[in-house]
Amino acid sequence: MWGVYRPASSASQSGMLWLSRVMRQLHRDDNMKVTALLIICSSLILGSFGKPQFPEREKDPRYWNTWAQRTLKNALVLQKLNTNKAKNLILFLGDGMGVPTVTAARILKGQLNGQSGEETQLEMDKFPFVSLAKTYNTNAQVPDSAGTATAYLCGVKANEGTVGVSAAAVRSQCNTTEGNEVTSILRWAKDAGRSVGIVTTTRVNHATPSAAYAHSVDRDWYSDNEMPAEALQSGCKDIARQLFENIPNIDVIMGGGRKYMLPKNMSDIEYPGIAKHSGTRKDGRNLIQEWTDRTKDKKGHYVWNKKQLLSLNPNNVDYLLGLFEPGDLTYDLERNTETDPSLTEMVEVAIKILRKNPNGFYLLVEGGRIDHGHHEGKARQALYEAVEMDRAIGRADLMTSIHDTLTVVTADHSHVFSFGGYTPRGNTIFGLAPMLSDVDQKPFTSILYGNGPGYKLVNGARENVSTINYQENNYQAQSAVPLSMETHGGEDVAVFAKGPLAHLLHGVHEQNYIPHVMAYAGCIGQNKEHSKFISPAGFTNCWSLIRMPPPAKQKIAHSCVWGEVVLSVLTSLLIHWRYFTPECEKL
Repeated sequence: MWGVYRPASSASQSGMLWLSRVMRQLHRDDNMKVTALLIICSSLILGSFGKPQFPEREKDPRYWNTWAQRTLKNALVLQKLNTNKAKNLILFLGDGMGVPTVTAARILKGQLNGQSGEETQLEMDKFPFVSLAKTYNTNAQVPDSAGTATAYLCGVKANEGTVGVSAAAVRSQCNTTEGNEVTSILRWAKDAGRSVGIVTTTRVNHATPSAAYAHSVDRDWYSDNEMPAEALQSGCKDIARQLFENIPNIDVIMGGGRKYMLPKNMSDIEYPGIAKHSGTRKDGRNLIQEWTDRTKDKKGHYVWNKKQLLSLNPNNVDYLLGLFEPGDLTYDLERNTETDPSLTEMVEVAIKILRKNPNGFYLLVEGGRIDHGHHEGKARQALYEAVEMDRAIGRADLMTSIHDTLTVVTADHSHVFSFGGYTPRGNTIFGLAPMLSDVDQKPFTSILYGNGPGYKLVNGARENVSTINYQENNYQAQSAVPLSMETHGGEDVAVFAKGPLAHLLHGVHEQNYIPHVMAYAGCIGQNKEHSKFISPAGFTNCWSLIRMPPPAKQKIAHSCVWGEVVLSVLTSLLIHWRYFTPECEKL
């Protein structure tokens, strides 16, 4: 009703805006004007044949007013809060997925679907509650993934480089481990009878997943091969070993990291004879075989490729170990779709197995290579990883219900990644800004990094990106400061939430608040007492309230609903309606 997309006119209008803006900047240099005009004319020509700059309907104020009113009505519905008990808990962690990455991934997702991109909704965008988390470590303003993982999994802030230990532990000092261990929400869930799972695109003993089960003063102690002799002599365990020993009955484990589980120099099954992929363990243990032997009579299955994974019947699987690479999984852009499962495929299998437990489950899902792409300055790799994680979020949504599943999506930290340059609507997210630098008279891509490996000089000057293929998968975007690896960013990260008690994730909070909310919603960990007064449907039992002391009554009296009153009557003929209805009214 609002009209149709008319590409040529929109592109031309945008082009004139670009031209006027650039001409204002370029009055000092005639040669620069000529070069700029060539770039802009090329953009106009391409725009007239390409996707529209914006839809015709957006010219009509009614379009925006109608959209806003519809959004307002949806928001008003949220005033009826979901206070159900969360049977299932899912945490999606985009490693390095700061707000600029979320926005750029949204645009990319739209452009992959033939849209201009900006108006697209990510799956996480659909979550009704959004807050911010402060990511600093106890000893670091700009954090690392280990200290942050301890925060959003164990509920306490910690030092950088350490996992599953409090801030009293000192990195790399083995003797500071004992007595400073902290447990994770995965452990709390397992102790409460839930099934638990870990799915990641990194090594399963990398920083994020390891905080769910390990207690290590050094995130880099992947196997005993990476540990100093004094740490081994002092009794510290490598992280791979802790994966199988600390919580021996983790129901689902999927990711990479085969080589850390195998004896040193043992050839990898997928890459035989390639030394860098061979086993690393000095103790000679084959942790994969040990796991297989332990679970073979408990419907346990070990898989290392996509065919094996997708051939499983989840109804016949109670325990799953899937290790699909010697190290991290390959980037999704480079993934062999015949042999390597996607994050979405892994998540689907994991949920099918975990949801068999009538008590529910806890699942940690990490899109871990978003972070790696940024560190390497490869924005295309990072953003495609983010889009794939969003696809996995959508798949999980289809397999669960907001009535009994709390789903949280967040990041551990951000990166010094940005995009700008006054790009027009629909500009490819990996494209050029529509202007030249007024300092060195060269074009630049919209995406840039504050630091990293993309800093390049040619003949003493900034590289001219028009002379290279900046659309290539592994192109390293230009950076302001030369570093072999780009760094994390220190700003707050977004926390998206939906499902039971998702509204508790609001405002700005410390990152360690997240698992406390999830545990409270699921009635696990230290948050169990309130669960006896809440039914699976979320209604507070008025009869239980009557028996509670007055202060406790007042705290949860708002949940007393007539539906539960009726239920209480039907289930207990000894209780008379007139007896407890007045009590509920007095609460």
